[in-house]
Amino acid sequence: MKKALVLLCACLFGFAAFASCVSAETTYKDEYKLSCNITDTTPQGKAVARFAQLVKERTGGRINIKIYWSGQLMSGKATNELLLMKKNVGDFSLSSFINWAPQYPAGNLFLLPWFISSMPDKYKALDAIEAGEAGKMIEADIAKMGLRVLAWGEQGARELSNNIRPIRTPADMKNIKFRVVGSPLFLDIFKELGANPMSISWAEALTALQQGTVDGQENPYSVYLPNKIYEFQKYLTEWSYTMDPLIYVVHEDVWKSFPDDVKKIIADAAEECGRYNKALARLGLDDGTSEKWLKEHDLYPTDLKDINPRKYVQDYGVKVEILTPDEIAAFRAKMNPIFEKWVDKIGKELVEAAQEDMKNVTY
Repeated sequence: MKKALVLLCACLFGFAAFASCVSAETTYKDEYKLSCNITDTTPQGKAVARFAQLVKERTGGRINIKIYWSGQLMSGKATNELLLMKKNVGDFSLSSFINWAPQYPAGNLFLLPWFISSMPDKYKALDAIEAGEAGKMIEADIAKMGLRVLAWGEQGARELSNNIRPIRTPADMKNIKFRVVGSPLFLDIFKELGANPMSISWAEALTALQQGTVDGQENPYSVYLPNKIYEFQKYLTEWSYTMDPLIYVVHEDVWKSFPDDVKKIIADAAEECGRYNKALARLGLDDGTSEKWLKEHDLYPTDLKDINPRKYVQDYGVKVEILTPDEIAAFRAKMNPIFEKWVDKIGKELVEAAQEDMKNVTY
């Protein structure tokens, strides 16, 4: 009798363990939503599409990430993304601090004008912040909001285009109407330079530029090219006034629902695709590091506008101004009131950590 009871208990325990395993196998969602405010034709879009593909392949189809392009989950209101992610409207996101900054002031670190791009190599400086103490502080902040940073990607250095005149000095900015992101910091920067900034949603921006409602805009090449802004803007200034990193993010509750093997697959894929994203965004603009990496990983593009964005727009007839360090210093010298106003809002400790991270780089 006792043996039979022991056998029965063992069977019940085994069944429970089996049921638990089966249950674990069936907890995956049919679809995990990924929010982003880009299109699939951009370098960052190609990279995040690869991320979803790799995760699906490497998990044997268990994790199916569907990308909601062009701010679909945010109803076009990009500055709502952080709020929606905290509410788990999206399971994953590829996010820009420009969109998060109104609700997360520390994200303005990367938007401080000529803070990073005044360094001898803006890309090395940015990488150092992301991998350094400042990056860890930001990731810890984001974790407190119930979100986890998986990897860092990039839209690129933000450049300036307009249809009025070439811009090489702060005086050249006077009274030009620029479409800018709805960021208080961006508005402050352009006003300080004597321009007339106008906050217009990206959904309306291209029409406003084509119709002359505004004279110019600021964006990285990775946005400028796919949207064919070169077709109706005669002048482009490479001034790299802010950098535009992206973060691959997952909601913490979603992350905790995955077993360890799936977590590793997702984290590794995000890291790989973040690096791929950076290489595409920097290709033809850095010291050749990105070209080398893409070729080594058999990911080198074939389209000229992706390989050499500057030459592509010059061949189209755009006059490209590449500012010298002295010319950039003249713009930076006008920004002292901006730093006085914004460093405390961002957090002095974070800004100092970023300065230390950049200082320790071998340029």
